[in-house]
Amino acid sequence: MEKEIKLGDTVINLSVPLVMGILNVTPDSFYDGGKYMSEVKAIERIHRLMEEGADIIDVGACSTRPGAAFVDEKEELARLSWGVELVRKYYPHAVVSVDTFRARVAEEIASCLGPVIVNDISGGTMDEGMFDFMAKSGLPYILMHIQGTPQTMQQNPVYTDVVADIQDFFVERIGRLNALGFDNLILDPGFGFGKTLDHNYELMNRMEVLQELGYPLLVGISRKSMICRLLECTPSEALNGTTVLNTYALLKGAKILRVHDVKEAKEAVRIVRKLNGQE
Repeated sequence: MEKEIKLGDTVINLSVPLVMGILNVTPDSFYDGGKYMSEVKAIERIHRLMEEGADIIDVGACSTRPGAAFVDEKEELARLSWGVELVRKYYPHAVVSVDTFRARVAEEIASCLGPVIVNDISGGTMDEGMFDFMAKSGLPYILMHIQGTPQTMQQNPVYTDVVADIQDFFVERIGRLNALGFDNLILDPGFGFGKTLDHNYELMNRMEVLQELGYPLLVGISRKSMICRLLECTPSEALNGTTVLNTYALLKGAKILRVHDVKEAKEAVRIVRKLNGQE
């Protein structure tokens, strides 16, 4: 039985898998960098995400593509605040997650703009204050696995057993959080973050093993290199491959899909639910 995820006084219903739509307010993200840096374009993006049925909007202000340039805390906070404010302005009841590894940034956003999900690509490894903040705040926390940092993660990732090693990482991280009295967790295996092409596909193929930990699983493979390198295509050509893998991830137990293309992901959810006799 998976644990409940609570956002303020609300329990997030995961009986039907959720779709998290991406809003990148960055100039250099791998697929849509720079597209939504103007207010007009960002608002258009927010409206499209919601009209297509996004259950969560994930706002990112610091690119985490391999080799991405470092963004300082002040700049990240300014961008992120701007993006979250726009979502709150037009959709005040929308569930928002903030893609940040910095505790102070997450704290400032939650303090000024209301409860959010904290989506930390580093699983607490890039800011020692993150776990203390999460325990203090009680906000939902997406704990992602990464090997290295965005600047180094693809240089030569090595595992004894990619799934077992990620499971061990989660067990250790969960233990630290539980010791602080915190258990409001979603787990993200971190596809593409310190993993080779073969690592990514082995992880996808055995992802159900991670369900044994008892927490909801989030999968973010939208238009990533694990699709592009295999199919020899660009990110703009990778929607079909993304949909195939999202469908497979749902069959392997994913409860949240993080995507650029909400409509297609919602359709995958409906089809898998029909196959499972749930619709």
